[in-house]
Amino acid sequence: MTKIDTLLECRWVAPVSSAKTRAAVLADHAIAIDAGRIVALLPTETARATFDPRSRVTLADHLVTPGLINAHTHAAMVLLRGVGDDLPLGRWLQERIWPLEAALVSEEFVYDGTRLAALEMLRAGTTCCSDMYFYPEQSARALRDMGMRAVVGIIAIEFPTVYATDAEDYLRKGLAARDLFRDDPLVAFTLAPHAPYTVADHTLARMAVLAEELDLPLHMHVHETAHEVSESLANHGVRPLARLDRLGLVSERLIAVHAVHLDDTEIALLAQRGVSIAHCPSSNLKLASGFARVADLMAAGVNVVLGTDGAASNNRLDLLAEGRLAALLAKGASGDAAAAPAAAILESATLGAARALGLAKRIGSIEPGKDADLAAFDLSDIETQPCFDPLSHLVYACGREQVSDVWVAGAHVVKKRQVLDQSGALLSNAVMAQLPAWQNRARQFLNVPA
Repeated sequence: MTKIDTLLECRWVAPVSSAKTRAAVLADHAIAIDAGRIVALLPTETARATFDPRSRVTLADHLVTPGLINAHTHAAMVLLRGVGDDLPLGRWLQERIWPLEAALVSEEFVYDGTRLAALEMLRAGTTCCSDMYFYPEQSARALRDMGMRAVVGIIAIEFPTVYATDAEDYLRKGLAARDLFRDDPLVAFTLAPHAPYTVADHTLARMAVLAEELDLPLHMHVHETAHEVSESLANHGVRPLARLDRLGLVSERLIAVHAVHLDDTEIALLAQRGVSIAHCPSSNLKLASGFARVADLMAAGVNVVLGTDGAASNNRLDLLAEGRLAALLAKGASGDAAAAPAAAILESATLGAARALGLAKRIGSIEPGKDADLAAFDLSDIETQPCFDPLSHLVYACGREQVSDVWVAGAHVVKKRQVLDQSGALLSNAVMAQLPAWQNRARQFLNVPA
């Protein structure tokens, strides 16, 4: 028998395999893990006769999926959860978020906030997130310290903040952060210009060239609101996507975040160029940004993936909730009950996101040779009984409370809903201890009583 680190014996496995001939759900299968990678996926009885594991985990009532991938968030903004509710995007940014960021954001703010976000995401089955925020080196450090896989944005905007003075300074500091984590197998980077309305042509053109030179994705808010589109027409004579195309950004590298306001020609262009769309339905609804044409995008062959956005505009970092909402909105908006089926939603949250981020060779599906990023959902509770179709339950019935265990590169980082460090100690106490100070500072700035 072959010695391995871990054998997960599962009631159901949803491999989300790139081989479309494989069943969407496999019953009574085991996942063999060694040195952080998946060695085999095979029937449990065969696995017991094949492998001698150092650790055997029985998941008798569980569905195991690839770890969920949050394709767009601003993790540290969890410290601003609830401060700007019930405001449209323009007022939300100008009256609450930007003033609070100017008063609070620092390296410590980003590190502490990102650790809290990682706790929330891990407990919801998310093993990897694509983050876009200030002090990217602190985001990377915080996510890694929590045992999570990180894809960190090298941001650029034209106006000064506490983090940087101009677009050149943002890029210089972001590229330095990338150099710092160059050898970390769990940290990757994107180039992340904020949005067409905050980044100048010369900066966007330079980032398009950098993306090719460094072989990095481009992660950017695009067509989030109708106002953004009309403002671009007034200032540039074209819609934002056409401007980005003119500057060389519309390619398979682009992850267009939100992409709510698209016409038929633009959807066709996105499909032709291989662009991915990071769909954030809760944030779109909460900020009244509109309804993304998800059914049309999927029908055109566009790679639609899922993001939570930040907790300041959501107010939760729960990718499973985003999947359910995305499916229901796609059906309701299109009038087609078959739109965005459960299997497609799971792929959007796993392998589709991995493709968008350039990580599909490493994560996103349960296949031999890939890193063992996995999430286990307990379907034994009242809320998920009876179970005729576990994949349907995952999308339409489950919540993050069904997540029992999570592995990142084979490390058992969530065990019975508790987030653990490498020694097996709880991480939540240390993270939570930092929160009262940040809450008090925000209250003082907002002049809100305790």
